[in-house]
Formats: sequence, C-alpha cells, structure tokens
Amino acid sequence: MTTFSGYDGTTLHYEQLGDGAPLVAIPGGPGADARYLGALGGLDAHRRLIRFDPRGSGRSAEPTDRTSCAFGSQVKDLEALREHLGLDAFDLLGHSAGALTAQRYAAEFPHRVRSLVLVTPVGRGTREPDEAELAVIRASRADRSWYPDAARAAELVAAGEGDPAELLARITPFFWGSWDDRARAASFDPELVPGAPWMREAFYASAGEAVPVEAPVLVVAGELDGMIGTAPARLASALHPRARLEVMAGVGHRPWVEEPAEFTRLVDEFLG
Repeated sequence: MTTFSGYDGTTLHYEQLGDGAPLVAIPGGPGADARYLGALGGLDAHRRLIRFDPRGSGRSAEPTDRTSCAFGSQVKDLEALREHLGLDAFDLLGHSAGALTAQRYAAEFPHRVRSLVLVTPVGRGTREPDEAELAVIRASRADRSWYPDAARAAELVAAGEGDPAELLARITPFFWGSWDDRARAASFDPELVPGAPWMREAFYASAGEAVPVEAPVLVVAGELDGMIGTAPARLASALHPRARLEVMAGVGHRPWVEEPAEFTRLVDEFLG
C-alpha cells in the first residue's frame, strides 16, 4: 500500500501502474474506489498511471472534518500528491465527478498540468445533466428486457421514494452502452466498497462558477451514457479554449471498459 499525507495530515492512498510519463487519474462517484478505473483500457502500457483515492474514498482515510471532502478542497490533496511524487508537471485525468476536481486543480495550478483529460464529466463546476437528453437516451433502450424495471426505478428515484442503494442497482443498465456480463461485473464488483452515504453532499459543496483551463483538454463522452449524458461534456468542451470533444459511439459512462482499444487510442494520441 502506497500512502502519503494530505494537506491536513489525512492518510491518502495511491497506486502506480506501468512506466512512462505520469498520468494521475481521479475517480468519480463521488467517493468511488479508484480500482474501478483498472488500467483505463490499457493506458498503463505507455504511461505511469497513478490512480488516486481521494479522502474518504477507497483505501484512503476518512478525514476528521467531512467538509474537507468538497472537491474544491480536494485540490489541495492533489497538490500534496504532486509534491510527494516529486513531479514538476503531469498529465491529469478525471472521470465523472472526478472531472470537477481535475478542472479546479488545472485552473488553480495551471503550471502543473501539461494536459487534461475529462472522461464522461458530470459538468464544469457542478453537475449539469440535460434531463431531456437523458430521457431520450434512456428511452432508446425501451426494447431491452431490463428496461421496464430500470425505468420504474428511475421514476422512484425522481420521486424520492424507495431505498437509494437498491434503486441505483436497478437503474445501472442505463449507464452502459451494452448491459452484458462485462458491464455487470464492472458495476457490481464486490471488492470495491461503495462511497459513504454522506460523501455526495460534502463533495458538491464546492459547486460554483466554472473557470477556463489553459492546458490542452480532451473531453470524452459516451453516446449512450444514461447516467450524465453528453451535455456536460459539450459544456466543458465549449468552456476550455484548447479543448477537443470526442463522443464515442455505442458506449456509456465507462468508455474504457466497453471500447478499450478506441479509448486508449484517443487518449494516447492526445497525450502524445
């Protein structure tokens, strides 16, 4: 286990895969264990992939002050990780909610970020899904056998009824381009502990104005991402002046699982 001290002394965990130029990866959730990122489709073949568990997530410790889990505050942990690793600058990748931390860090420490990769981001400075787009994406799956149960679960979530954990499991098929055995295994890996129930509120307490990033930015969206849609990725791409948007066909919220070769090609070419 590889650990370091966060900005306030909280013990934080990271893991390194492969060799090459450093690429720090921040998971989503918020509060998810970074191991779900795997090797991000094979990026460790050419990169020193550094998977980081934010405070209160995965194998990192829960802080004494839970308000420090706000993504704006977690930027200071990322800077502490950079100092711990002795990096002058590095490439940075954020998935889903982790893209908020990544964008905030790149805005506050522009001289430390060589390039930024945002994978199915939830937004720019907060969650920004387009509910109309999500409805269209989800309705496009109406011919699937799992659709009636998932659609009913989504209705209960919207109404604030039922058990959140159970309903999340039932709507998970919407988050994938293909709800197959590979998607099921990735979604319900028993080794990965779900985020703490208080994490979501604490994390999004930093929501605020989005700030353009100076570094080159690659934004990757999934055409069939029924969790967040493509709208947040399009907004992020429009915000950052040196951004490039790629919408991957036929995939959902974790494109590196469904189309690893294409995902790796896109990211490798961009970083190269």
